[in-house]
Amino acid sequence: QVQLVESGGGLVQPGGSLRLSCAASDSIFKHYYVAWYRQPPGKQRDLVARIGIGGGNTNYADSVKGRFTISRDDAANTVHLQMNSLKPEDTAVYYCNIYPPRPSFWGKGTLVTVSS
Repeated sequence: QVQLVESGGGLVQPGGSLRLSCAASDSIFKHYYVAWYRQPPGKQRDLVARIGIGGGNTNYADSVKGRFTISRDDAANTVHLQMNSLKPEDTAVYYCNIYPPRPSFWGKGTLVTVSS
């Protein structure tokens, strides 16, 4: 059973930065597109960013373009999300998964709160 563990969330002021990490329990990422998703309070979970096999072909939601950067380290079975210029509307629980997501892979996520 694959397990994905997200980390790096926390409370940050508007304009601040955070770097999220996601670690997989085995070397599955190298075979798939990998993505970050987020679920704001009371809303549905949506795609934030995805990255292709080998690290190319990145795509971002319009709301985070130019502020967030997704990266992957297949040797370490990890994927990262660098988040800069954070806004209150970025507040959400952030999850990683392959793309398209596999329901059994969802982890607990990591909470990001952007507030002054």
